[in-house]
Amino acid sequence: MEPNRSFRGTWENCTVDSFKRTFYPGVYLVVFVVGVLGNGFSIFIFLLPSKKPKSVNVFMLNLAISDFLFVCTLPFRADYYLRGSHWVFGDLACRIMSYSFYVNMYISIYFLTVLSILRFLATVCPFRLLHITSLRTAWILCLIIWVSIMASSVSLLSSGSTHNGQQEVCLELSVYKLTKLRILNYVVLGVGFVLPFCTLSICYMLMIKTLLKVKFPESTARMSHKKALVTVAIAQLLFLLCFLPYHILRTLHLIQWKENECNEVLHKAVIVTVALAASNSCLNPLLYYFAGENFKQRLKVVFKRGCLLEQTH
Repeated sequence: MEPNRSFRGTWENCTVDSFKRTFYPGVYLVVFVVGVLGNGFSIFIFLLPSKKPKSVNVFMLNLAISDFLFVCTLPFRADYYLRGSHWVFGDLACRIMSYSFYVNMYISIYFLTVLSILRFLATVCPFRLLHITSLRTAWILCLIIWVSIMASSVSLLSSGSTHNGQQEVCLELSVYKLTKLRILNYVVLGVGFVLPFCTLSICYMLMIKTLLKVKFPESTARMSHKKALVTVAIAQLLFLLCFLPYHILRTLHLIQWKENECNEVLHKAVIVTVALAASNSCLNPLLYYFAGENFKQRLKVVFKRGCLLEQTH
């Protein structure tokens, strides 16, 4: 949601365009490289055969696939801003850019929330909810999340690239889209962010309360509860760092945006929060490493095999 540059006057003194051209390409290319390597390798680790596959890893695998698909679109965004906001990849690709950004964001939000809920339930009442944590249920929940988010975001495919003089612009906010985007923003803000964030926060507080009351003499129980706490803590941190600033400033930006005005400070802040939201895709592998089931062990096995092959050659 960038402002349209079809007007003159106030906008000519606005340096937002030059800031985007400097800021976005570097950030997007870094996120692309780190995201492709981190998520690609995580997918490989999750797909390795396991004697006791866990439902938690099913959600993490789906999250990694979503992130990997999204970061593959970032070089196109970087190219767009390097060309001075000129889109050369066609109308369909432009529609996919906006669609992929929001689909990935809200798929990430809901997978992180579901992961936190599962870890919380495993801590509070592990034996009553074994059927919920089965692999079959995990795959069904993943399918529901994918279909729900993708179907609810279909309206984003209705807006593609537009002509602005001799340039073809994409990913821009215009007065024609404003009313529709304001309504969508309030709906998505509540269902897509506030509800998951409140759920995550409640899980985190209740989990801390539960762990403070109970002592765990067994090492396996301590490890299980440690992973649960780490999962929810990392998810909470990702929400606060990547998603909270973006949703706050996106709402403020849509409320105050006018076609003939340039609120330079606010818009630059929005640009930074968009980059933070995109960076979530290369930060999620931290969750897999610290909270994934047997992720570290599988990683060690892969490295050992690699070292043995290198020594053999």
